[in-house]
Amino acid sequence: MARAAVKAKQQAAAKAQPSKARARGRRRHSGGGNPNQELFFVRLRRHQKWVYAMLAVVFALSFVLVGVGSGNGGGLQQLWNNIFGGNGGTSLSKAQDEVNKDPKNAKGYLDLATAYEEQSNPGLAVGAYQHYLQLKPKDANTWALVGGLELTQGSKYSTQSQSAQQAAQLADPSAPFLPGGTLGSAVGTNPAYQGASTAASTRTSLLYQKAQSAFTTAVTDYQRASTLRPKSTIYPLELAQAAINAGNGKVAIQALQNYLKVYPSAPNKKAIKREIKQLQAQVQTPTTGTPTVQSGNG
Repeated sequence: MARAAVKAKQQAAAKAQPSKARARGRRRHSGGGNPNQELFFVRLRRHQKWVYAMLAVVFALSFVLVGVGSGNGGGLQQLWNNIFGGNGGTSLSKAQDEVNKDPKNAKGYLDLATAYEEQSNPGLAVGAYQHYLQLKPKDANTWALVGGLELTQGSKYSTQSQSAQQAAQLADPSAPFLPGGTLGSAVGTNPAYQGASTAASTRTSLLYQKAQSAFTTAVTDYQRASTLRPKSTIYPLELAQAAINAGNGKVAIQALQNYLKVYPSAPNKKAIKREIKQLQAQVQTPTTGTPTVQSGNG
């Protein structure tokens, strides 16, 4: 009887055990969720924390680059620098020490140029790069990099020149109503507006000259990069872009033709040929005015 009682007790326990396991399972997923999905996220949190870190970095980087949440992204940039130990002032000071100790230190000039770029000072960055290129004149990538900075500067000056031109027109609202010819000369301009109009016109001219100079220098630097890397499929397009902005249609045409020679199977071949035809038409009928501002690749 004792053995029978023990055996019966064991059988009862065995029957009860699966139902308890099922009950626990139902309680664990009573919300209708997928247990495999829960397990995936648990494992992700426990064993792949680097994924979260990477997502955080990408999220922060996107905010820093596009400046979301502030006027110019300065606060986020500062946060970014604090997280990764970046400090524009420190790196600039260190780079300046490098070139002061050894004026022939090419790497020092590269560091100095990078520091100026981080401080949003492209003018000084170009100067530092030019010092570097005096020591390393065969660095095609840096020639192209400088050309890109100059192209950006030229676009900025050209936009400012167009704004100044509009300001010059608005500075003397009576000008459109003045008579022409001898009568207009006799009447003259309104002295109340003449000073402001002259100042705005002078600013327009200076900005135009700066834009033209930057575009022309960019053309020269891209030409050097293209000469050093004649098989490049990138430099000819960048050179053409700079030449178009500089109003140098002949150089732009030659650059695009070289691009098609280097890359005869280019997917944008038809578009490039259309651009060449348009430029050829413009070269035959040249126009003058403010340089055309187009987005560059550099």
